[in-house]
Amino acid sequence: MRCVTALFVTTAMAVAAPAFAAEAPAGEAAPAPADASAGAEIVVFGAGQTRQVQEISNADLTVLAAGTSPLKAIEKLPSVNFQSADPFGNYEWSTRITIRGFNQNQLGFTLDGIPLGDMTYGNVNGLHISRAITSENIGVTRVSQGSGSIDTQSTNNLGGTLEFESIDPARVLGVDGNVTYGSSNTVRVFGRVGLGTADGLRAFASVQYQNLDKWKGDGQQRTLMANAKVVAPLGDATVDAYLSYSDRAEQDYQDLSLGMIKRLGYDWDNFGPSQYALAVQVADIGANRGDSGTTPLNPTAGKVYPAPVQSLDDAYYDASGLRRDWLGAVGLTAPAGDKVTFKFKTYYHHNSGQGTWGTPYVNSPTGVPMAVRTTEYTIDRAGMFGSVNLDLGANQVAIGAWYENNNFEQARRFYAYESRTNPGRNHLDFMRNPFFTQWDIKYNTATVQYYVEDQITLGDAHINLGWKGFQVNNNANPVVLADRTIGRLSARDWFQPHVGVNYKFGRGLEAFAGFTSVTRAFVSSATTGPFSSTQAGFDAIKGKLKPEQSDTYEGGLRYNTGVVNAVLAGYYVDFRNRLLTIPTSVGIVGAANALQNVGSVRAVGIEAALDVKLPMGFGAFASYSYNDTTYRDDIKDANGNFYATKGKTVVDAPKHLLRGEISYDSDGFFGRLSANYMSKRYFTYLNDQQVPGRTLIDASLGYRFNVGWRKPVELQVNATNLFDKRYVATIGSNGFGFQGDNQTLLAGAPRQVFVTLKTAF
Repeated sequence: MRCVTALFVTTAMAVAAPAFAAEAPAGEAAPAPADASAGAEIVVFGAGQTRQVQEISNADLTVLAAGTSPLKAIEKLPSVNFQSADPFGNYEWSTRITIRGFNQNQLGFTLDGIPLGDMTYGNVNGLHISRAITSENIGVTRVSQGSGSIDTQSTNNLGGTLEFESIDPARVLGVDGNVTYGSSNTVRVFGRVGLGTADGLRAFASVQYQNLDKWKGDGQQRTLMANAKVVAPLGDATVDAYLSYSDRAEQDYQDLSLGMIKRLGYDWDNFGPSQYALAVQVADIGANRGDSGTTPLNPTAGKVYPAPVQSLDDAYYDASGLRRDWLGAVGLTAPAGDKVTFKFKTYYHHNSGQGTWGTPYVNSPTGVPMAVRTTEYTIDRAGMFGSVNLDLGANQVAIGAWYENNNFEQARRFYAYESRTNPGRNHLDFMRNPFFTQWDIKYNTATVQYYVEDQITLGDAHINLGWKGFQVNNNANPVVLADRTIGRLSARDWFQPHVGVNYKFGRGLEAFAGFTSVTRAFVSSATTGPFSSTQAGFDAIKGKLKPEQSDTYEGGLRYNTGVVNAVLAGYYVDFRNRLLTIPTSVGIVGAANALQNVGSVRAVGIEAALDVKLPMGFGAFASYSYNDTTYRDDIKDANGNFYATKGKTVVDAPKHLLRGEISYDSDGFFGRLSANYMSKRYFTYLNDQQVPGRTLIDASLGYRFNVGWRKPVELQVNATNLFDKRYVATIGSNGFGFQGDNQTLLAGAPRQVFVTLKTAF
C-alpha cells in the first residue's frame, strides 16, 4: 500500500492536467465536439450539481486504444470498479461495473435518454453500450455515483447511473477515419462521413469493423456496427433521429477458479476448434466415469483424463456470445414561447441473441458425447418518453414521463454436432435446427414512470426538489415450460423522493448535499430474478417478495479555479430487501435458481478526485475511493441452512480504489501514463475466498502531423497492462457462492500493444 500511496501523491503533485471545460449550468452537459483531439481531455466534476456527478468527453476516449469501451474510460473516476478480460473492455461475458458496491444490474444506463436496461450479458430489456454506439460517436459519458438524475429512464438504478450522449453532426462536410492493428492480430477500421450547413440539416453515418484473435486459446471476437444520426430544424423546433445496427460474435474464455489458476495457469482456456478430438475424448471419459450423467458412447476411451485435465469442467469444447441489434429513435425539442419547452422521443429496439456452450452433459443424437447448449434471446421493445420544462424565473420546473412495452422471449435449446470427427458447427454462427428445446418462455414487461422536479435558485443557493414513481408489470407465459416459472409480478412505488442543495461560496468553492430514495423493479428472465426459480419456489415467495430499495445520503465540496479542479465527497447508503439469486448447479448445467429476500446492506465511503493544469502541456489526474459495504443480516435459505454473513464485505466491492495519470500534449506530441490500483475482492458471501489487489499500468504515445487537412494526421501507440501483470479481472462470471472456491473468475489480458492511424478531411 505504501508504493500505491506514493504513486497517488506523485501523480497529484505532478505537473499539469488537461484543459477543463467551462462550467455548464446545472443539469446540462458541457458540449463535446466531434473533432476533440487526444490531448484535449475534458473532465467536469459536476459544477453546480446537488449530487456527486462527473463527466468525461470524447477527448478522453480518443487517447485510449481505438474502439475502447467508454466504461474503461470512466474507471478512473471515484468509486467506479470496472473489469473486463479483454484489453478494450468490450467482451460482454466478462465486462462488469460496480459503483459504491452496487453491481451492474443495480445501475441505470441510457444513450441520449434511451434506456439500455442493466447492460448485463443476458440483458432482457436493453443492450450493452458497445452494441448501441461506436466509441468514436460518443460525445459525453456522465457518471452519477449516487442514484442519478431523477429523469433517467431506468427502474433498476438503486446505485449510480451512466448517461451516454452521442456527438452531434458537424455543420460542415467532412470525413473521419482510423485504422488499428495490434496484438492478437487485432484489425479495426472506422469511417464516418458527415454533412451539414450552418443553420440547416446536419447528419453523419459511420461504419466500424473489428476482428481479433482471443489473447489465449483458440477463437475470435468480431464486431460490425453502423451508426447514423440526423439533426434538422423544424421552424423553432429541432428534430433528431438515430439509427444503429450491431452484429457481434465473441468466442468465450473459460471461467476459472483459484484452484484451476494454481494448477493450470492464467493461460488455460477451452479446447477450441483446433482441439475438437481432445474435447470428444474428455467428454467420453467423463461419461465413462459417471461425471456427466450421460450414457457412455465409447467405453474404450477409459476413465482417466489426459493430463493436465482433472475434471470434466476444466475445459469445454467451445463457447460464444452472439448478438444482433437494431436500435432506432426519433426525437423532437420544441419551445412554446420563451418559458416553455417540450421534449419528446420515441424508440424501438430489436435484439436476436444466443449464448452457446459445447456441453459434455448432453449427448448429440449423432453419437457425439457433447452437444451445443444455447440460451436464446429475442427482444422487441418500444417506448416513448418526454417532458415539459417551465422557466418560472427562480424556479425551473420539469414534469416528465416514460412508457415502455417490452416483449422478451428466452429459450434453452440443444443442437447436435455432426460427427465424432467433424463438429459441423461454428460457434461464431447462429445455431439452427435444434434437436431439443428444454424450455421456452415469453415475457411481457410494461413500464410506466413519471417524475416531477423543481430546481430553485435563491442567490448563491440552488435547491433541487422532486420525486419519481413507477409501476412495472411482469408476465411470464410458456411456450415450452419444463422446470421454469410462469406467472405475474408487479412492482409499484409512486413516490421516490429526491432532494438536494448546492451553495456557491465564491472563488470556485461550492458545497453540495443530497438524498434520494429508489426502488428497483423485478426482472423478467428465466436465468435471473424471481422467474429463474422453480414454479414451486416462485409460488412460495411471490406473495411476500419485496422489490429492492435504497436510500442514499451524500455530500461534499467542489473546488474549481481553472487550474485546479477537485472534489471531496462522502456518502451513506441503506440498501433494503436485497434479493439473492443462488445458483444450484455449475453454469453449464443451468439448473433453476433459488431466490429470496435476505435483508439489507450498508455502504459508507469517501471519494476524492484532483485534476490540475499547468503550463508546458503537462497534466495530472488522481482519484481515491474508500468504500465499506457490508451485509447487515445473516441468511437462512429455503432449506434451513444458516450462513453468518452479517458484517461480511459485499462480493466484488473493493475497499480501496486509487488511480493516477500523467499526461502531455504539446508541439504535436501527446501521451499518457496511467496507474490503476484496486484492493482485494471477495467472491463468496462468507468472505473465505478472495482475489488479491493489483496495480495495472497503461500507456499511450502519439504525434499529430499537420498536412493541411481538416485535422492533423495522427499516429498513436497504445499499450494496455504495460508491465504484463498476471491477475484476475472479472469475478462472478458464473455468480457468487456462499463459501469455497468456484469456477467464476476470468483472467485479465496480458500486455497488448496497438497502433492507430487517424485522419480527417
